[in-house]
Amino acid sequence: MKNIYSVSQVNGYIKGLMSEDYFLSQICVRGEVSNCKYHPSGHIYFTLKDHQSAIGCVMFANARKGLAFVMGEGMQVEVSGYISVYERDGRYQLYARQIERSGEGDLYREYERLKKELEKKGYFDSGRKKPLPCYARRIGVVTAASGAALQDIIHISRRRDPGIQLILSPAKVQGEGAAASVAAAIRRLDQVGADVMIVGRGGGSMEDLWAFNEEIVARAVYECRTPVISAVGHETDVTLIDFVADMRAPTPSAAAELAVADTRGVERKIRLAADALDRQMRRRLDAFRQKLDLCRLRLGHLSPAMRIDSYRQRLADDETALRDGMRRKVELQRQRLALYCERLNGLSPLLQMERGYSLVMDGQGHTLSRVDQVQVGQDIYIEMSDGRLQAEVGKIVPGKTE
Repeated sequence: MKNIYSVSQVNGYIKGLMSEDYFLSQICVRGEVSNCKYHPSGHIYFTLKDHQSAIGCVMFANARKGLAFVMGEGMQVEVSGYISVYERDGRYQLYARQIERSGEGDLYREYERLKKELEKKGYFDSGRKKPLPCYARRIGVVTAASGAALQDIIHISRRRDPGIQLILSPAKVQGEGAAASVAAAIRRLDQVGADVMIVGRGGGSMEDLWAFNEEIVARAVYECRTPVISAVGHETDVTLIDFVADMRAPTPSAAAELAVADTRGVERKIRLAADALDRQMRRRLDAFRQKLDLCRLRLGHLSPAMRIDSYRQRLADDETALRDGMRRKVELQRQRLALYCERLNGLSPLLQMERGYSLVMDGQGHTLSRVDQVQVGQDIYIEMSDGRLQAEVGKIVPGKTE
């Protein structure tokens, strides 16, 4: 009768075999990092690969304390740990206890020594760094003539500014004599008079990038009169010329974007600025036109002819008002005179005389209204409506007349 096992039993058995294997329990594997992911829990998941194979790896959060750098795609590392089976998925992987950059032991110590030495010499001082021009026309490039970095720089530069001039100073960027070749290319290009210089190459291991950590290259960058952008390796790669250069770019493509202005963006800004200037000029012209119209109006009010016309109009208005006032006053006086005439007619003695009354006067023309004003035998005159009578007083009878 055949034995039947579950998947878990099989995976557990294989895991036990691997755990008992001394070779797999403490192993160091060198390879290129791929698919690196930092999990929120603190674990790091990545793949180590070479030109033929790949193996999954994991570093748990409790083992990350000894990791002195940030891993990235394409980085060459040496991973120490053990290989075991992840029972749930039935796949084996490398469980990392320690990760170092490939060759980091001696090279890293030399790197740190050179870094401190150059820092003491003032190569890293920020006060000596030169600003990049806003609109460079000639871009110098120090890199390998056949490398992918050059093609990236050409592609990005042409896309951002089709009229940009690129000047290549080719250099050996890896292997024996690379540092001297790069330093000579930098000095050679500095004599040409480029606006900006890009010094760099594509990614690689620490050994591959070591030429850019040599003092001869750092000195060439330090003495360069042209502003230098370092663009060595990937974003996680840091070389000594990154500290010496006037600007560091994470990649050669990023260096091209820093060095070459985007002419399309510049043209767009110019158009927007021109439109804004046109609107502003139109607003100012409209304001000046309104101000001119107001000044013209004020000048018209202040001109002698306008003032004379204004005074003439005012005099005409005053004359009309005076005539109207005089006419109203004469009419009022005429009405008042007619009223007085009516009243005077009502009080006229002649009107009373026509009714039968008479006016008695003495010889001097004084009106006599009482009997004690005359004497017997005195001549008096009686004024009637149609004439005058002269009479002599014959008798005086005192008392009221009924």
